[in-house]
Amino acid sequence: MQPSRRMQAVQQPIIPVVGEWIRRHPGTISLGQGVVHYGPPPEATEAIGRFLADPANHKYKSVEGIPELVAALEQKLADENGIVVEPGSRVVVTAGGNMAFFNALLAIADPGDEIVLLTPYYFNHEMAVTMVNCRAVCVPLDENDQIDLAALRGALTDRTRAIVTISPNNPSGAVYPEATLREVNDLCRQRKIFHIHDEAYEYFVYEDAKHFSPGSLPGAGEHTISLFSFSKAYGFASWRIGYMVIPEALAVSVRKAQDTDLICPPVISQFAALGALSAGKDYRRGNVQRVADVRQMVLTELDAVRSFCQIPPALGAFYLLMRVDTNVDPMAVVERLISEFGVAVIPGTTFGIERGCYLRVAYGALERDSIAEGVGRLVRGLKAIVEK
Repeated sequence: MQPSRRMQAVQQPIIPVVGEWIRRHPGTISLGQGVVHYGPPPEATEAIGRFLADPANHKYKSVEGIPELVAALEQKLADENGIVVEPGSRVVVTAGGNMAFFNALLAIADPGDEIVLLTPYYFNHEMAVTMVNCRAVCVPLDENDQIDLAALRGALTDRTRAIVTISPNNPSGAVYPEATLREVNDLCRQRKIFHIHDEAYEYFVYEDAKHFSPGSLPGAGEHTISLFSFSKAYGFASWRIGYMVIPEALAVSVRKAQDTDLICPPVISQFAALGALSAGKDYRRGNVQRVADVRQMVLTELDAVRSFCQIPPALGAFYLLMRVDTNVDPMAVVERLISEFGVAVIPGTTFGIERGCYLRVAYGALERDSIAEGVGRLVRGLKAIVEK
């Protein structure tokens, strides 16, 4: 008995692989998985009491999310993203941002259709495209990890159904300017395809970088699918709550997908999400500032390897995608860093980078007292590997 050819074609998830190597080497400091060091605000856990107070909450609820949370998200989108959820669009709560992306693909694409991803891509996006029997058309970013609009236009065909953008970006940490996202969104409108924009890291922008939601543009609601997540800004990774803004024309298809794979988002987590939203901007601002401080300290510590590593400024999210001047296979570098130096990163190959040795460094889980040790191990390991 063999698994489906479709699933055999899907790349092996890298996080469990690296996680197993970490378990074999206790004490390893992980700079691999994209999580934050803090947990949800107290308001989130306090809201669970309200959930428990009503026995009806243990039953299935609305496929698209409980009305209170949907309404709160509509207000948040209007206030913070400039996205007005009008009759032509709607909010759907999902079990994390990955489910939102998967449901979007199921709603818009048929087998053999093409989905344009920017390389380096977020690996779960590429995996999802393969799972739905579509083809990922990969368009490389330029040398500054920005969108090459000419290359993007040249990649479109009659089978293209969507262009996917992520800003702030995973894995590069780049932030796409408003002007560029406007052009991408307008290109999608002209070509009558969808613009799927992932905003999971919307609050994590640094220095002079600004976050922009293309779904806020006039008329964008008809062809824009905006994806959001509680996992990062609210320390909600295991609670599995995300949401999406979709054109009304996709509502029935998305409902079919969600009713089949989930029935409804976990209701207890939706109550917690309502509580988290009530924590206000001060909670987010304080945590994002601490991550920003960690970012600056990490960049300073990495000065020690700049002679043989290219390290971009990475003005968003909590990732650095560094290029190491070595011919050693990236996966072998990762394995040595864990086994010999007790520090874990992710190889660039899993993000679709086929040439050179790229490593994604995730610093969101670091706290001030662990930076020197974690990055110090990385520096020592890279020096040993490159200078050998």
